[in-house]
Amino acid sequence: MMPTLLPSPEGQIKMRSVKLRAVRAVSLALATAIALPAMPGYVEPAAARPAPDSFADLAARLLPAVVNVSSSQTVMAQNTDRPSLGPDLPQFPPGSPFEQLFRDFLERNRRNRDNPQTPPRKLQSLGSGFIIDPAGIVVTNNHVIDGADEITVTLQDGTTLKAAVVGRDTKTDIAVLKVKPDKPLPALAFGDSDKSRVGDWVLAIGNPFGLGGTVTAGIISARGRDIQQGPYDNFIQTDAPINRGNSGGPLFNMDGEVIGINTAIYSPSGGSIGIGFSIPASLAKTVVEQLRDYGHPRRGWLGVKIQQVTPDIAESLGMKEPHGAMIASVDDNGPAAKAKLHNGDIILKFGGQDVKDMHALPRIVAETEINKEVPVTVWRDGKEDTLSVKVGELPDDQQTQLASTKPDQAMPSKPLQLSALGLKLSPITPDARDKFQIGQDQKGVLITDVGPGTPAAERGLKPGDVIVEVQQEDVSTPADVQDRVEKVRKAGRASVLFLVQSSEGLRWVPLSLKPDTGKQPG
Repeated sequence: MMPTLLPSPEGQIKMRSVKLRAVRAVSLALATAIALPAMPGYVEPAAARPAPDSFADLAARLLPAVVNVSSSQTVMAQNTDRPSLGPDLPQFPPGSPFEQLFRDFLERNRRNRDNPQTPPRKLQSLGSGFIIDPAGIVVTNNHVIDGADEITVTLQDGTTLKAAVVGRDTKTDIAVLKVKPDKPLPALAFGDSDKSRVGDWVLAIGNPFGLGGTVTAGIISARGRDIQQGPYDNFIQTDAPINRGNSGGPLFNMDGEVIGINTAIYSPSGGSIGIGFSIPASLAKTVVEQLRDYGHPRRGWLGVKIQQVTPDIAESLGMKEPHGAMIASVDDNGPAAKAKLHNGDIILKFGGQDVKDMHALPRIVAETEINKEVPVTVWRDGKEDTLSVKVGELPDDQQTQLASTKPDQAMPSKPLQLSALGLKLSPITPDARDKFQIGQDQKGVLITDVGPGTPAAERGLKPGDVIVEVQQEDVSTPADVQDRVEKVRKAGRASVLFLVQSSEGLRWVPLSLKPDTGKQPG
């Protein structure tokens, strides 16, 4: 059986489906140090902290601030969605007394299923959390309390307190709760997760399978993991045993500081196999502060759609190696448009931070202070250029711009075929707009046919797609496309870069060039 990332019904008796974001868990990490002999000119690296003889003192200090989080949800019986009332009526002999008997049975079955008095069900979820303020502020995973009608926090001494949601963030899976204790509670502090290294010891405390405060230890196995759970993935990976119910619990360094919130495990069976993931404190701390202050996260916003810079794209634009994030489209009303960032620009640095790939940019922008002016280094026209952008606030709901209804203007251009690329091209005519459902304001050149086994087919291009730019230059006729391709081929480039609008949106597509790029009337 292939291992899977498990959602976290946290030791739960939860019958609704939970998205892939959870057995979210806790971890602990170990580190070994290799002592090198002193020698002239040798600077000894910082030694990793050795494993303690026991974690008992640390665990005793931390356990009182780790809590169990229980949430319940009332689910009404859903009968109207059932596709049928039961088995089909069998074929009885004419006049058979069993026919009416079976009809009566089906009718009684229908009435029972549609009975509005069917009692609702209570679904329960168990997870973990930790106190960060003696006044009663608790941090946990959003998926632990998602959809809950009632949330209960249980302290180490068995005290149960009703909790209210202060704020929650679905993108990072973090929630902040508030309880009202009779006396100040023990609280934990966030540490600097950026200082944690692969191999460092870590300690995890949580509520696996509803068993209550449980301590496990391990090491940091990796950093910066992207597990495809959200746009800001930057998880700490640990081999500390983490199981269902650990979600929302803390991951500690050996100073007793919270460096992560346990949130997911990779497992074929639902149990720990030593691959757990924690939200780093460097990200969690900011989100928690925003949830406490505003009730929702406030993130920086650039207003672009991006894609990965592949080796083919890098080569076609004269870059030595692929890196950065390529802009596929720019929001007309966003900060990027105001800063004169364009489609096809490759963002190499943002606010002084290197953008290694497309996955790094959303996180860097989101963590940037809103309304702050930052330098942005881009690759444009074969060289680096630096612009200044004022970071906006990510809107809750980004509205789609409505298409205008300007009529098509006549295009004195004929269809043509780029045989080496496998493309047959045509101007965008009124009939073509109707056939392929192309917006009235869409500009470019229409792809009407794609040859099987050609570079275009290999890249997933299809009839109805529209070529908007070639080599970062606008095209409006098939002849424009032909001319741009010829220039690139004569320049000795191995591929040519197209900006293509499809039903899935804008994307940059590099196509491999062959020696002969012919042109035939269509």
